[in-house]
Parts: sequence; structure tokens; C-alpha cells
Amino acid sequence: MIKRFPGLTPTRSRAVVHDALCSRAVAPDPVTTSMYEQSVKALARIDESLALCGSHKSKILSPSSTSRTSGEKSEMNRAWMNGRRQSSPMRPASVRSGAAAHRGDRVTAAK
Repeated sequence: MIKRFPGLTPTRSRAVVHDALCSRAVAPDPVTTSMYEQSVKALARIDESLALCGSHKSKILSPSSTSRTSGEKSEMNRAWMNGRRQSSPMRPASVRSGAAAHRGDRVTAAK
């Protein structure tokens, strides 16, 4: 059974649970110019969604992030490690896109 948690927009889910896995994609809102600040905000929203699903950041199985440059990736990694150091040694895979790419994060966690 798939359980969807309603998002702020009618066409979006805040999180989805299926077979004891919780999936969440997030873009920071509002978007700031600092990749570090965007990442901190996105990680806080991910923590909220994981709690809603009955999961926790220590159970993240597959994190990924979209960035435009290696500098952005470094800032995202700094935010990730500052907030995750005690619970998850892994860093998100980074997908580098073009200059107009939308910044976003996605995680899959065990429930």
C-alpha cells in the first residue's frame, strides 16, 4: 500500500511511504543565494517529513542533491555534515546540471 502525505500544493506530496520506505523530494523555500542556507533549509524540511513518516535522518538510505557547480556541492556537503555527522556518515550523490537548473534534494529512508 502506498501512503501519500499531502503537500502544501495540491499536486505535490510532502512524503510517500511504500513497503517501509519513505521518499521525499524537497526544494528550499524561499530560495536564497547561499547554497549552504538552501541546504540547511531543505534538510530541516526533510527532517520534518521523515518524522511525519515515522522515520529519522539516521535511517536515510539514499540521499541525492542537484547543484550547478562544484562550489555549490562543497557548500551542500558542509551543511549535510554539520547536520548529519552524528547520524549518517554518507554524503549525498550530487547531480550537476546546467546554469538554469533547479536546486533540489531527494532522500529515501527506512521507516
